[in-house]
Amino acid sequence: MARGSNQKLKLLYLMQIFMEKTDDEHSISLREIQAALASYDISAERKSLYDDIEILKRFGLDIIGEAQGSSYRYHIGERPFELVELKLLVDAVQSSKFITAKKSTQLIKKLEELTSHYEARQLQRQVYVTDRVKTVNENIYINVDTLYSAINQNVRIVFQYTQWSVGKELQVKKNGELYEVSPWALLWDNENYYMVAFDAKDAIIKHYRVDKMLHLKLSEASRDGREHFEQFNMAKYTRMRFGMYHGNEEIVSIRFANHLVGVVIDRFGKEVSIRPQDNEYFVARVKVVVSRQFIAWVIGLGDEVKILSPESVVEEMHRTIARLSEIYREE
Repeated sequence: MARGSNQKLKLLYLMQIFMEKTDDEHSISLREIQAALASYDISAERKSLYDDIEILKRFGLDIIGEAQGSSYRYHIGERPFELVELKLLVDAVQSSKFITAKKSTQLIKKLEELTSHYEARQLQRQVYVTDRVKTVNENIYINVDTLYSAINQNVRIVFQYTQWSVGKELQVKKNGELYEVSPWALLWDNENYYMVAFDAKDAIIKHYRVDKMLHLKLSEASRDGREHFEQFNMAKYTRMRFGMYHGNEEIVSIRFANHLVGVVIDRFGKEVSIRPQDNEYFVARVKVVVSRQFIAWVIGLGDEVKILSPESVVEEMHRTIARLSEIYREE
């Protein structure tokens, strides 16, 4: 290959050199820039580099030049993503159960390309994907794309739904019967990805784990349930459900020790209804989906929490405690 055959790519490679080899802690001189360009079979005179740097700055690249000792050096200042933002994204990717280990590694590699080689090493040091609990469904990305297509095209979807067997195998539910629902939204809760949809057969809103959906396809039928979603509040929907499990909606009054107020606000939000009972306790009135997971959450907070009403939920607590007590009496 004749020297200089990549000359027309000079500006692109120059921008790449700045992005990969410089940051707030690492700068580069014109001589080092010339050497780096030469490795791409590109020649560059000092005067032409001054012009090229000005063009890149006019293009929007935040190139900062400053004297350092007897030399003048350059580095990239502001980037589309700060290092701390990339660390947050890496944390989100590696902790997300709905992203497979393989895809997590691929996504993190792409995030590393958004900063310098030096700062990318800091991202690599906080990558712990291998032993994380991850989904095994590599088709989740196709599922997500299909769901958004259904929402944009205003059509229903059909799919099979799966569950784990004791043999640690994913098996289809309802003997492989097809589900047909109208998807309206996607949400991320409790480290899992869910689709929220309207089930016309039961005339209610339901949700499904995206990674447990199998053979997902678009239907030719139009979506229904629009009237149910016109006033739909996604934050309220997730806040009411513990672990996204199903159950009956109830307004429940619960007595808490005062020092647990932070736990209540974290769970139900700052707008939660709270009234002091005495110097030691307060009563919170919350709308929740009463499931075993909700009962378990209350039990987990110990003897400083008590469900006061309605009586049906109090009775459910009594039944749960009795069942647990009986199990631990068995030899």
